[in-house]
Order: sequence, then structure tokens, then C-alpha cells
Amino acid sequence: MNNWVIQTQDVHKGFKGKQVLLGVDLNVPHGSVVGLLGKNGAGKTTLIKCLLGLFRLDDGEITLLGEDPWTLSAAAKERLGYVPQEVSLYPWMKVQQVVAYTGAFYPRWNKALIERLIKEWELDPDAKVSPLSVGERQKLAILLALGHEPELLVLDEPAASLDPVARREFLRAILEITSDRARTVLFSTHITSDLERVADRVAILKDGKIIYHDELGRLKDSVKRLQISAASPLPTSLNIPGTLRCEVDGQEALVSVRDLNDQVVDGIRERWNATVQVRDLNLEDIFLEMHHV
Repeated sequence: MNNWVIQTQDVHKGFKGKQVLLGVDLNVPHGSVVGLLGKNGAGKTTLIKCLLGLFRLDDGEITLLGEDPWTLSAAAKERLGYVPQEVSLYPWMKVQQVVAYTGAFYPRWNKALIERLIKEWELDPDAKVSPLSVGERQKLAILLALGHEPELLVLDEPAASLDPVARREFLRAILEITSDRARTVLFSTHITSDLERVADRVAILKDGKIIYHDELGRLKDSVKRLQISAASPLPTSLNIPGTLRCEVDGQEALVSVRDLNDQVVDGIRERWNATVQVRDLNLEDIFLEMHHV
């Protein structure tokens, strides 16, 4: 059995002469929760729409649930859940009517789960969709994507319009539905704290390419910040292997480094007669440091 739910190879996509994706390679393993991280405008939504067959590629290949997303079968679509960044619902319907209407399309619909989440997320079943706030519409869209318990759940900035309490409840629901490792989730975000709570893998999109994709814990282990204090003034460039960012001020330096090892640290101490302190970074710091390169 192929362990990849999503496979992409050298994906290119542009609009009116502007290239957005410049050779994306991203393989998403079954049962993983992958956070797609990137600055606003980095191309996260474009990549997601390419993955789902909503945009035709300029070049490259994508396989989604074993199929070409541009010609995705009805059977594959039943295994897929998707919440776009801009939610479009039926404004004349009530919440419970939208839920019932959507559920009718799926042979398997977890009515108990949806009823529970409607209560927990404080959605009024009798409220019409049209006057709902942006955050309430986003909650409803997420519920509709969860109801048929999809094998693959794709979310584009799913918590961007939710308040902190609602975001926490949403993240808890994601953890709940992925606890048995039977489902795969890919969600784009620029909120690193959300990603840290639920994701086991992170993919960073920058300049049209994936510059990192691996386990979240491995990324945190691989990027460190060095605080260097030397016996004499340091050169402006230290040429430390794996440097992401370097700031030198006389005898002091702060250096963010990827793939640090003990040999590098020992070399710094010997070369400049310096003390070196190795600091851990949170995901937000790592994300910012990797965008300096």
C-alpha cells in the first residue's frame, strides 16, 4: 500500500505572467497532521487549490488519494473534506437545514458528532446563515467538512476568523478526529501556535518552493540560536555552517544555525576563544529565522 495520501513533483503555477509556485515537492504521509506554513501571499491557497484539482497545473504532477486531482472520481471525493479560506454557504437556509442538506450527499454521516459540536461551538441550529458572523460561518463550514469523517481533511486558514476560545475548541476537535491515526489532515496557517498544538509535521512554503518538510520535533531540534561571547572583537561574518542569520556586535554575536552539532560549537570556542550558549527556539522564531535566508 502506498503510504502517501498526497504526492507532488515539481509543481508550477502562475497567473498572468506572475509565477506563484516554482517547483513544489511535497509528499504527505497517511495518518499525519501537516501544517502548511508560509507568509501571507506565499502561495498556500494556490498550492491547496492545485492539490484539490481546482486549479490546473502549468507543469509538474500531483497525485491525491492515488488519483489525478484534475479528474478526481466521485469515490475519491467522498473520502475528502475541504474548507476554503473564503466560505460560501446557502444564506437562505437555517444552520440545521444546511447540515441536513450536506449530510444527505454522504452515505456515512456522523450525526451525533455534528450535533455535539454544534452545541460545543455554540451555533444556533435555528439561525439563518445570512446573518451569521464570519467566525460562525467558518465554524459551520468546518462542521460540514467533518461530518462524513473524511480520510483526508484539507483546511485553508481554518481558524483565521475564530476567537481564541473557538480556535482552542476547533483544535481540540482536530486532535479528536485524528487520534486514531486513520485520517490525514493538511491545513495552511500563519498562526504558528495553532500548528504547534496539533501538527506532527510542518511544511514551510517560501519563494514558490517547500524549503522544509519533516517532523515538527525534528525541525525544533535542528534549528538553534547561538549566543557567542569572544575574548576579542569578532569579524562581521563568522562563516558558521548552516547559518540562517548572524548579528555581530564587537565581541558578542547572535547566530541562528540549522543542523548544529557539537563539532561546530567546539570549533567556535577554539577559533575565537569564546563562550557559546545554545538556545532553543519556538516555531515562530524558527519560521522567522528561516525567512532570513
